[in-house]
Amino acid sequence: MKTQKEDLKTVAIVNNNGSELQVLNYGAAVISLKIKDKAGNKVNVVVSPRAEEFITSAYKEHNKCFGASVGRYAGRISNGEFQLDNTTYKLNETNNVHLHGGENGFQYKIWKIEEEEVAPNPSVKLTYFSKDGEEYYPGNLQVEVKYTLTENDELLIEYSAKTDKKTVINLTNHTYFNLNGGGSISDHFLKIEAEKILEVDKNLLPTGNLTKLKKHPKNFIEGKLIGNRSLDDTYVLKSDKDEVAARLFAPLTGIKMEVKTNQKALVAYAPENLPEDLNYHTEIAEEYPSLCLEAQNFPDAPNFRNFPEAVLKPGDQYYNWISYNFSVSGQ
Repeated sequence: MKTQKEDLKTVAIVNNNGSELQVLNYGAAVISLKIKDKAGNKVNVVVSPRAEEFITSAYKEHNKCFGASVGRYAGRISNGEFQLDNTTYKLNETNNVHLHGGENGFQYKIWKIEEEEVAPNPSVKLTYFSKDGEEYYPGNLQVEVKYTLTENDELLIEYSAKTDKKTVINLTNHTYFNLNGGGSISDHFLKIEAEKILEVDKNLLPTGNLTKLKKHPKNFIEGKLIGNRSLDDTYVLKSDKDEVAARLFAPLTGIKMEVKTNQKALVAYAPENLPEDLNYHTEIAEEYPSLCLEAQNFPDAPNFRNFPEAVLKPGDQYYNWISYNFSVSGQ
């Protein structure tokens, strides 16, 4: 059934600081997050099309997953297949690559809005039921995401899932950030607590090797200006769940974002540009308009024994939490 405009529902939650988060049920997507800058003005730090754009053919054609909850397996799977218990599962693929859960991944589904809680620490919970065989993955999978906007201006995203059959899973959130509220991110400073990065081939598929970042041009462990730099890389985090995995800072607004997670990797994705034929909430630059920092497992983990486990078994629960904490400096 084709999604209609009337099927779209947006939920807005506001904390006692006046910060506001908007979530769309299509793809359980973050489409707006307004935070006060160093001057006390509200800034939408999320780059996203307006809600009605999500169900257009152009949106799906571009496959940019704006703010979406991506699954059943975020990232790439080589040859569009994996094995479980000596059974090979063939997935949808293009040029031998299965990407972001397939042709109709979770980012293209209408999620059910289950409950909302008001301030303090307002939250919204959404669920999706992925049937056995959907996109050729095994197992009936019940998925839940909870968005909480704390009084400390922390956006906490919690993914959980259960299955009735052994399957693979890797969920993440694909929000595009711009702490200026528009324009380019080339003036943002980025720091990522990683000493290794996944080596990839020409199709951006992991080779299985981890490359040391010490002299790598994409080493951000000391923190540096992003500049005019495209990124699409998987950083192997050295921190544990209680430490900051990444920091992003925009001098113009004074807004700083700190990322924490229980995941092993952080994908940094800074496209050179974004589609011009979509109607956005904010003004975007022609070049380097945004940055995604996606906490998740390694891409193609089901096909590498030396990568972290990506299998979910019946009776177990998948749990992935990502925290984006906002503050200001320069006041």
